[in-house]
Amino acid sequence: MIREATEVGVIVERRALKSQWADHAWVPVAALVGAPAAAPWTVLDEMPDATRYYAGAFQLEFFASETGMYRDNLRSGQPSLWVSLRASRTPPGITLHLVTADPAEAEALTEPGTDIIEAVPMPPEIQNRLAAFVKAHHVERPFIKRKRDRADTEAMARRVPGK
Repeated sequence: MIREATEVGVIVERRALKSQWADHAWVPVAALVGAPAAAPWTVLDEMPDATRYYAGAFQLEFFASETGMYRDNLRSGQPSLWVSLRASRTPPGITLHLVTADPAEAEALTEPGTDIIEAVPMPPEIQNRLAAFVKAHHVERPFIKRKRDRADTEAMARRVPGK
């Protein structure tokens, strides 16, 4: 299996909410090329209604079998990385779960409904690296529609009663 990996850093915000059900929300806001020297969950900025954190580093992987999805992402006009955050029992109560450039994988992550999945802008350096990966490994696969076997309706009609 052909694959390539690059490290990305993730920035998230903890935003204050005015709600009777929750007092805050976690939102991924940016991806960085590489990982800074800061420790995970380092406070980067404090604002009146939000605190911005460096959540940590993640190995972003590109797979040759997914180049069609990567190509569509790059052509979208707003190339994105999808960041998944998952609830945790350890402080600060959330953990970095996944970062992907595949929109289909990101959509699949929304199925359970328990994680926070947000698209963040893909840095130009990662766009260039992903475009080179797609160019080197993409193989166009034709769409082949399967045909169903037709049922023999006459055979079903000739059924002998009582047997």
